[in-house]
Amino acid sequence: MIKNSIVIQGKHQKTILIDYRYLPNKVKQPIIIFCHGYKGFKDWGAWNLMANAFAEAGYCFIKFNFSHNGGTIEQPIDFPDLEAFGNNNYTKELDDLESVIDWVCSNEELKKDINKDQITLLGHSRGGGIVLIKAEEDSRIKKVISLAGVCDFGKRTATIGDLDEWKKEGVKYVLNARTKQQMPHYYQFYEDFINNEERLNIKRAVSNIKIPQLIIHGNADTSVSFEEAKTLRQWNPKSKLVTIEDANHVFGASHPWKSDEIPNHLNLVIQTIISFLK
Repeated sequence: MIKNSIVIQGKHQKTILIDYRYLPNKVKQPIIIFCHGYKGFKDWGAWNLMANAFAEAGYCFIKFNFSHNGGTIEQPIDFPDLEAFGNNNYTKELDDLESVIDWVCSNEELKKDINKDQITLLGHSRGGGIVLIKAEEDSRIKKVISLAGVCDFGKRTATIGDLDEWKKEGVKYVLNARTKQQMPHYYQFYEDFINNEERLNIKRAVSNIKIPQLIIHGNADTSVSFEEAKTLRQWNPKSKLVTIEDANHVFGASHPWKSDEIPNHLNLVIQTIISFLK
């Protein structure tokens, strides 16, 4: 298996760290681009094992850190750059994803091995909302999959709160239970959401999606309710909803993940996706 990583320039004065893997000597492999979620990063938990599984199944699997996710090129895991995290927003993440798609489509090194006419977007949690919006607005995307995905950005922790106090203070903080960091959200996050509310409306995007859409959700998810998956399905009756019984928000994984085995629920997710893509 060929594994590599690269740094590209984003549109907002920050770089984007990408890694990709695929099997050599296998031409025209379909592409999967994976987007992590809120307080996430590309190497969280068992995501690398998932990436290997897709590569072994014949896909070029690409994942990346959003430019303002709080990681750095030197420290891509966890959140050494809280200033960047505080300045993140949904439109920056959409721009980052566009930069990654542009890189994929123009990459000479990958050209002989990949099929850039077969790009699937896969997003976890908040990343699920990001890929649904991007899939509706970018004709290069041929299939889209949300994994424990959100259905409404307007209700999320990063977007709501005491708006008067947030505006007055300029920042609010959310505790990261795992790292114990107080994660900042600058008021620009809310302003950006309001200024781009129509574009960031997941209901509008999903209702307009014309490509195959797969929704995967665990019915024991306490972070993003299973009801959100059912709502996504209602908005696009042609979409497919697959329930992973008793699965939590991260499908049995945790961080750090020290086993070489993929957790059972995540393995079910991978097999479901491969079946959908074929």
